[in-house]
This record gives sequence, C-alpha cells and structure tokens, in this order.
Amino acid sequence: MMGQGSGPGETEEQLTDALAQIESLQSAAADAEARAATAAGEVAALKEEHDETRTQLTEAVAAGESAATEAAQSRSDLEGAREQAREAAARYRDVRLAAHPDIPHDLVPEGETVEDVDREFEAALKVVGQVRERVEEEQSGKRGARVPAGSPARRQPDLSALPASEKIRLGLQQLSEG
Repeated sequence: MMGQGSGPGETEEQLTDALAQIESLQSAAADAEARAATAAGEVAALKEEHDETRTQLTEAVAAGESAATEAAQSRSDLEGAREQAREAAARYRDVRLAAHPDIPHDLVPEGETVEDVDREFEAALKVVGQVRERVEEEQSGKRGARVPAGSPARRQPDLSALPASEKIRLGLQQLSEG
C-alpha cells in the first residue's frame, strides 16, 4: 500500500536524503560538540587566568599598602632626623658664639645644618674683622687729634641774663650751702 505518486525510487531517494541529512546533522553536532569542548577549555583557561590575575592583584594591593606604610615611616624618620639636625646646628651655633664673644649673635642666624652655621659664622668673622680694621685705621689716623678721656671740666653757668632778684636769691643760696 503505497501512496499514489510515491514509488520505490522516490522512497529510496527520500531515504538517501534523510540519511544525508542525518550525517550532516551528526557532523554539525560533532562540530558543535568540538566547539563546545574548545569553548569550555577556553572558559576554564580564562577562569584560571582570572584567578591568577586576582591573586596577583591582591598581592599588588598588599605590596602597595606595605610600601605606603614604609613610605610614611620613612617620612617620619626623615622629619625626626631633620629636627635632630636643626637642634644640633643650634647647639653648634651657641658653642661657636660662646667661643667668640666678640661676634654679635645677630650676625650668625640659626641654620638648618652645621654647614649653614659654619657659612654664616665665617661671614660674621669677616664682618667683625673688617670693622676691627676700620676702627684701627681710624684710631691710627687720629693719633694727633685724640680726645682726652673723661668729661670736660665744668664751668660756672652764665648768669648775666638773669634778673637781679634771681641773682640775689642764687647768691644767698650759695652762702647758706657753703
């Protein structure tokens, strides 16, 4: 009981077509399975790479935090060292000025370092030396015109401009004192 218009050749042809389609579908399914397996492998590799990257990021963040802590400690240590250097320079300045009392303290400002104090101290020594030389030159040039030490002799005040009554009062006062 075959249907009309469908002969044995047509059924074989349909069967052949169906087999070809099945083979094609099986091939497509195999390709899809292969692509799926490749994709699954890539996904697994990407997941592993992601996990490694996350681990590296965690380590980098920890290293950054450690570096920030070390930097803060270094800044603190540096500021402490600077403060000690300033204190040492101030003590050094005081010692040098005590050893040279002829140098005014204003000529040697406080410095940040011992080298700053040395530089300012040397400049002050030059200034004091120059002033000393000028004073000695002035003194040696004026030896003939020296002014005697002490205050000048006192003179009696000029009473000629006073009225007669005032002159009498002053005279009586001098008599009672002397």
